[in-house]
Amino acid sequence: MLTIGVCEDQEPIRKVLVRGLRQAGHEVVVAHDGREALVQFSPDKALDVLVMDVGLPDSDGRDVVQALKSAGQQAPVLFLTALGATHERLAGFAAGADDYVVKPFEIKEVLARLDVLARRGPTHRIEAGGLVLDPVAHAARTEHGRVLLTPTEFRMLAAITSRPGEVVRRRSVVAAAWPDGAAVSENTIDSFIRRIRAKLDEIDSPTLIETVRGVGFTTAERP
Repeated sequence: MLTIGVCEDQEPIRKVLVRGLRQAGHEVVVAHDGREALVQFSPDKALDVLVMDVGLPDSDGRDVVQALKSAGQQAPVLFLTALGATHERLAGFAAGADDYVVKPFEIKEVLARLDVLARRGPTHRIEAGGLVLDPVAHAARTEHGRVLLTPTEFRMLAAITSRPGEVVRRRSVVAAAWPDGAAVSENTIDSFIRRIRAKLDEIDSPTLIETVRGVGFTTAERP
């Protein structure tokens, strides 16, 4: 038996998912939107896998997943979406997806994919060092304050902080930050990073963004 988090705002689809998962013997934790998902799927909840809709009414499911991963949630993620374009899939993987299913879907396929993800299990513990990301408000906060981010700034920051200690390549940051696909110059990326750093400084963030020249970005602790 698995403990599976399901976030889906459309009631007919949610009912099919929950019924199918429970009939297969799994325990299901349900969220109806991004804000509820942040509570229901918090890092202290022992979840084996997450099923996350991309098109939530209050936020982008990819942003919610990045925020959860930055906070320390380790469960593998299966995204559900009505969008099947290649750039949409790539953006999902850049945001932390482990697998992707396009609506409409067969519940048997979802069950099979979840079983594979659960057997794979979490890869490593993720910590954001006191920096909390809010995908609904597109904000970041610490004990010293709160700052608003643009959607692009939020996605870039989340893409980097969700993989602490790793070097996140520029192309991965671009894929996460511009999910609809875009040709983004190096200068544009660097400009956004400077703005993000300035905002992190405003709230005295313990987590900083460092540039790995010619490769990408990584996190560092404030000295």
